[in-house]
This record gives sequence, structure tokens and C-alpha cells, in this order.
Amino acid sequence: MSTDPSEQPEKKPLQQIQHSSVTARVTDSVGQGVFATAAIVLGSPHEFTIDFLQSMVRPSRVAARVVMPRPVAVQFATALSEAIGKYTEAFGTSPHHPTRKSEPQAAQSDPPTAPPSGASAASKDEPAIADMYEHLKLPDDMLGGVYANTASITHTASEFCFDFIAQFFPRSVVTARVYMAASRAPELLASLKRSTGME
Repeated sequence: MSTDPSEQPEKKPLQQIQHSSVTARVTDSVGQGVFATAAIVLGSPHEFTIDFLQSMVRPSRVAARVVMPRPVAVQFATALSEAIGKYTEAFGTSPHHPTRKSEPQAAQSDPPTAPPSGASAASKDEPAIADMYEHLKLPDDMLGGVYANTASITHTASEFCFDFIAQFFPRSVVTARVYMAASRAPELLASLKRSTGME
């Protein structure tokens, strides 16, 4: 029997792990989802945080916080753009919602470091991100958010549904389900594009 490593047969991985987000588990607490009227997209060099807001009453509150790696945020923005395109094909017009001055808008923050190439700075009309968060309710149990490394987008004529999914072995799980009026989807897309440098 030889002890020369070069003569040993090459060891191969025992098993490839494959699982699909299509069969992601949805727990009862997540399955009912939350409704959001706006979103704030916070960017950093490694991940993005999307805070979905409920702003029907004052003070506005964060209804869901989703954290995703930068490449996943770019994929999510691309998928949302495609979903809005399919919405337009199905219902004839792109969803649009006129924004009133008193409503919080979907916003984007500058990353702590220099923005990615092609990223536009926040407009002078947008309030500073720290000022926005001073007037938001952010429950302690939501500070860390939930993690997602993929997402699923569906829509009806009136609303969009975002399922944020953590794909880990042995089974994918929906970590957050968020509903938004269809007219708010373009605002979210614009904010994602600014934050990820897609525009």
C-alpha cells in the first residue's frame, strides 16, 4: 500500500446540497405578513438594510427590517424592475402614486464609505437619515432585522408581495413577508437603484 499522497485517489465531496426557495417554509407569524407604505434603504459596502415603514399614523414605525448582502440587493432591484414591467403588461399602466409633502418617502442613505461608482448622492430635498430615524418607532426586537439571501416577488392589480427568504440547508424559510400598494413599488425601485448604483 502506497503512502505517497500523489498516488491516493482524489476524494470527492460526499453530496451536493440542493434546495429551492419555491418550497421555502412559511411560519404562521411570518405568513400573515405586514403592510408597508414606504421604505428606507440603507447601504454599506457589504450589505443593505431595507426598513419597511407604516406611515398611516404618527409616529411612523418600522414594520419590517430586512438585511441582505449587496449582490442580493442588486438582484432584488433587477427582479423588482422586471416585476413592474410585467405589472405594466398585465394592467396597462405602470403603478404610480403621487407623493404628498406630509408623507414619508422611500429614502436612501449614503453608505458609510464612498458610494459605488455611478451612485447618485441623495437629493438636497431629502432629510438627513439621522433626522428621519429620530421620528420613527423602531422596536428593540427589530433592531437586528431578519436576514435574506433571496426574494420572491408577486403582485395583483392592487399590491405587491415580497417574500424575503433565507436559503440554508436543510430547508429555506421565509424570514419576512411584506405587502405594498402597487403604486409604491416604483418608489422602492428608485431607492434601491440609487443605493446600489444602478442608475
